[in-house]
Amino acid sequence: MNFKQTLLTVTAAAGLFAAGSLAANADTVTVKAGDTVSGIALAHHTTVKAIEKANKLADVNFILPGQKLEIDKKGNVKVVEQPQTQAVAQAPVQQQVPQQAPVQQAAQPAQHYQAPVQQQAAPVRHAASTNNSGSTKDQFLANGGTEALWNTVVMPESGGNPNATSSTGYRGLGQTKEGWGSGSVANQTQGLVNYANSRYGSVQKAVQFHQSNGWW
Repeated sequence: MNFKQTLLTVTAAAGLFAAGSLAANADTVTVKAGDTVSGIALAHHTTVKAIEKANKLADVNFILPGQKLEIDKKGNVKVVEQPQTQAVAQAPVQQQVPQQAPVQQAAQPAQHYQAPVQQQAAPVRHAASTNNSGSTKDQFLANGGTEALWNTVVMPESGGNPNATSSTGYRGLGQTKEGWGSGSVANQTQGLVNYANSRYGSVQKAVQFHQSNGWW
């Protein structure tokens, strides 16, 4: 390589270096994605404060890609051109509140009114009159009545109650409409025995008839 060629090579390299310096010290800087004000200040030998003051930036942390900045000889930076951005009004986000299913209260058990059960009153049986001389049966037996007549006729007819009266008007131990159907146990017994003898021929036959027919 001769001297002339060497000189040309050095001259070309110097030209390239100068071109690089000019590019680095260009008057206009275009903001790229990821650039920050502090980064630009460091690259162009200035400060964030100087950038903020020169450009009257409202927020030094807010610059947009495509925004062009001009650097003067004193290292100050000012905004040359703002990229045209279309402000899109963003409707406020309404958080969807999940609808809450209505709370279903536990159904109360239906309370049905229940009328009080009225128990049918048992028929009242008055205590057999004793006339101060023993039970009704004792008086009946003492005045001519028999055990068979008591069990077969008297108990089914009146329940042994000398005061028993039916809805059809029958009275006394033997349930009759005759006069002997009322009064003392002795009087009713004698009338009952007389009726058995006169109608059926004997007390025994009266008992047999009642056993066969259920009445006498």
